[in-house]
Amino acid sequence: MILPLKNTEGHRIVTEWLSSQKLQPFSFQEETWQYIIDGKSGLVNAPTGCGKTYSVFLGSLIQFINLHPDDFRKRKNSGLQLLWITPLRALAKDIARAMEEAIAGLEMNWKTGVRNGDTQTAERSRQKKQMPEVLIITPESLHLLLAQKGYAELFSSLKIIAVDEWHELLGSKRGVQVELAISRIRGCRAQFTNEPLQVWGISATLGNMEEALAVLLSPLNQKGKMVRAGTKKEVYKKHYAASEYKLNARRSFLKKETVGEGMIIESILPDEIEKYPWAGHLGIKLIHKVIPIIRNSRTTLIFINTRGMSETWYQKLLDECPDLAGAIALHHGSVDRELRYWVEENLHSGKLKAVVCTASLDLGVDFRPVETVIQVGSPKGVARFLQRAGRSGHSYDTDSKIYFLPTHSLELLEAAALKTAISRNFIESRMPMVLCYDVLIQFLNTIAISDGFDPGKVFQEVSSTYCFKDMSGDEWDRIIHFISSGGNALQQYDDYKKLEWENGSYKINDRHIARRHRMNIGTIVSEAMLKVKYVGGGYVGVIEEYFISRLQPGDIFTLAGRNLEFVMIKDMTVLVKRSSAKRSIVPSWFGGRMPLSANLGKVLRETLTSVKSEKQIFGSDPTLSNTYSESPELNALLPLFELQQQLSYIPKENELLIEQIETEDGFHLFVYPFEGRLVHEAMAALLAYRISLQTPITFSFAMNDYSFELLSDRPVPVDDSNVYELFSPENLMEDIQRSINSTEMAKRKFRDIAVIGGLIFQGFPGEQKKARHLQNSASLLFNVLSEYEPENLLLRQSYTEVMEQQMEEARLRDTLKRIQGSKIIIRFPQQLTPFCFPVKVDSMREDLSSEKLEDRINKMIMQYEI
Repeated sequence: MILPLKNTEGHRIVTEWLSSQKLQPFSFQEETWQYIIDGKSGLVNAPTGCGKTYSVFLGSLIQFINLHPDDFRKRKNSGLQLLWITPLRALAKDIARAMEEAIAGLEMNWKTGVRNGDTQTAERSRQKKQMPEVLIITPESLHLLLAQKGYAELFSSLKIIAVDEWHELLGSKRGVQVELAISRIRGCRAQFTNEPLQVWGISATLGNMEEALAVLLSPLNQKGKMVRAGTKKEVYKKHYAASEYKLNARRSFLKKETVGEGMIIESILPDEIEKYPWAGHLGIKLIHKVIPIIRNSRTTLIFINTRGMSETWYQKLLDECPDLAGAIALHHGSVDRELRYWVEENLHSGKLKAVVCTASLDLGVDFRPVETVIQVGSPKGVARFLQRAGRSGHSYDTDSKIYFLPTHSLELLEAAALKTAISRNFIESRMPMVLCYDVLIQFLNTIAISDGFDPGKVFQEVSSTYCFKDMSGDEWDRIIHFISSGGNALQQYDDYKKLEWENGSYKINDRHIARRHRMNIGTIVSEAMLKVKYVGGGYVGVIEEYFISRLQPGDIFTLAGRNLEFVMIKDMTVLVKRSSAKRSIVPSWFGGRMPLSANLGKVLRETLTSVKSEKQIFGSDPTLSNTYSESPELNALLPLFELQQQLSYIPKENELLIEQIETEDGFHLFVYPFEGRLVHEAMAALLAYRISLQTPITFSFAMNDYSFELLSDRPVPVDDSNVYELFSPENLMEDIQRSINSTEMAKRKFRDIAVIGGLIFQGFPGEQKKARHLQNSASLLFNVLSEYEPENLLLRQSYTEVMEQQMEEARLRDTLKRIQGSKIIIRFPQQLTPFCFPVKVDSMREDLSSEKLEDRINKMIMQYEI
């Protein structure tokens, strides 16, 4: 018989401890606890700062206390009870700290352990001898655990798997790793107990929450329970309506006017709007408006979209505020690990006034002193903006406060769109990945180097996951054949004959292959990274090989907020000296640019419609200044909108604007779908190809998140007679593959797939292969498979990933269908317009240095404003 939660001993003891801490459980937490003691699985959807961790963790404690009401405090060495999967190492220490506080308060003998890439060998050995009751682990370290002999017994006592930040893992190959691990743990745990395994996810809001739940629980073959806490405001309204603790601070919190989840959003507006905007230069010019925000807040996180720009911002802040030296820090993925830990600890203690950071601090690290977040430049997505805003206001009676600082004036349009999207709760979906054969091959090799696997049993487990539910028996057999014999193409090479059949199981017995495999478990494939050290000793951080290869000895570059002189590369390590030079090269990293999300693009187009919703604007309407009084961003942009309308047109949501402009550079075709950089790149190639079928002509391309440009030395033949045909979704796949070098793109994608699938070994730590060597190896394999085994599943996957991820084929098709139902407006302005200026500047960047580029831009602006 299932008891109501409040009748259980566990609930009584846990709530008494919470009460002693002047805390009370939220209703969504108690709902989760009830499901946990009922033996259910599910997904908790709650905003940051509302106790998501306790919703599952305290539920596991209540469950344990209920099972052992008489001696739960005396019991120790109870084996693994709760496996807590987290995507970031930085989260582990924070989660462990919160858990240990509760365990100590309840006087229980549970131990917590952390296992990730930073865990010492001695601690790993202790865990192997005696598992803690709670193990906090990353997906990669969990798969390393599955590579140990006798791993099944480690999970024999396991009751609950908790997957933290599931919204971050879903839609990535790390999420597929989690699916496969759950399926294997469930399968091997069945040797020891008939009790069902419980799986609980913890997630921020997504546009496809039900699908996120289904993906997580697919290996259990359960529907599961969805626990929705609501917005931060709603959580506290429900809570304090029934609470005796009605403090004035809490009442005032509920009265605040916010946008969305207990959130205040404010844009930092320039004093004068540039009518000809261009990307990247405005943000730093507004630094004088940032400094008062930092000084008036206890702690501020300043989110920058790229590591290179974060270095620039850190230096500029120190230049402007030398008195804050030591109170401002820098945090990104290439900074030395010890320095990152120092920054995180000092954020916790409130000793830092501001931290300039990238996505390295995106996820749910609980830094309570953080009062304010500043987002520099567009976050390109609603969910990402909410995630970053949630880093502030962790206290029960405070809103999350985020400032939006544009890097060019048109980004204020995105700020207005973000506010609208958040008020509607119009959040992006994360689409789950399917048929990731490279991850499957890695997983099979992992369990083969431990205890081996029964192919029939493991096929059932694997096909229970969402990722591989549509995998056929034939495809499974081809995978097994490929990793046991090298397949048809590689069967002459012993390195690819990894699996051996032994006593009814496939195993890897070659110790050399096993060692190499353990060193390369994971799905995050980045450019080759080199350690950066001082000549006299001391670790600075890491830098990408492609950047450092362009430097000459004596060149000065910036890393971890320090100016460094490049000396030499020795043993895959960059040796540097400190430099007092004022000027330096700011490193760039691959993967720094994120495309505009489909949701934000849609709201952007709606926002443009609202620009003309009350009156057509031509700059002479006396009521114009009051038109957008509810949107300070649109108000600020009025001079730009007026000039755009005067020179060309402002498209509505159901319209596509095309501008044809002749300049001294040639004939420009500008198209404005507002669909993001990746879609625009594919659409530009498609359009150029289709035009070339009608007349011999060549183009150069440029694109940003709003538009793309085709530039030719002759007039571009696009008019009312052919424009709808050019944007037709008919024959899309065939035309795309003809318009781009899909084979070369697939070859680049194959490199990552080959690394994950173990076909290419990146090298042991400290002796990684150079990026060009990896690419050469991958290209050779790609060519061999293409010639001798064209039906190879990894080969097929590389083409699929190019279309789905780089070309965003589904979104491109939807865009073309939308355009077919829209009105296409073609204009012929006599000069460049405010809307086309940013993409025109982007097309000039590769040919000019930053100083020459700014001079050229200033001359162009002066010419147009005369």
